[in-house]
Amino acid sequence: MDGHLGAAFFDRPTRRVARELLGAVFRTRGPGGVRAVRLVEVEAYVARDPANHAFGGPTRRNRSMFGPPGTLYVYRIHRVVCANVVTRRGEAVLLRAGAPLLPADARPSGPGRLARALGIEFADDGRRIGDGRWEIERDGPGVPTARIVAAPRVGISRATDRPLRFAVAGDPWVSRPRPPVT
Repeated sequence: MDGHLGAAFFDRPTRRVARELLGAVFRTRGPGGVRAVRLVEVEAYVARDPANHAFGGPTRRNRSMFGPPGTLYVYRIHRVVCANVVTRRGEAVLLRAGAPLLPADARPSGPGRLARALGIEFADDGRRIGDGRWEIERDGPGVPTARIVAAPRVGISRATDRPLRFAVAGDPWVSRPRPPVT
């Protein structure tokens, strides 16, 4: 699965997609030029998960969560924009942190900073990965399983014990609190 990741990549079990996004490059093209990060931290939001924005079914706010695989679900929390990529209907992967590639001085640690570093705005909700502006690609086999840490998600109030946060062990760009490396 090297190269550009499209709908077929995202139309798979959400936990698997989340783990396999680690190490992939997320690239945007816009008026400010090209921006890119190597993803080092994500969170999975699955069916029957009370922390999932789609838990109660479709609403005006979360309608993108029910779009085709590879759709961006962008929302605001306290004026901070966060971005997810839809996997299966009502499921998605939150993009939490990335190692900066372009520009190299970006600070993409944490979901709000990552969205800002990539130029993702609330108006981008519902856009599709691979539409010419948004690309995710993998240039190799991805992060070895032994280097992936699974931990409880952060910044939520429900289902806080589920180990659905995935990060590259020891990477300095993983957001705080950093999951323990075992």
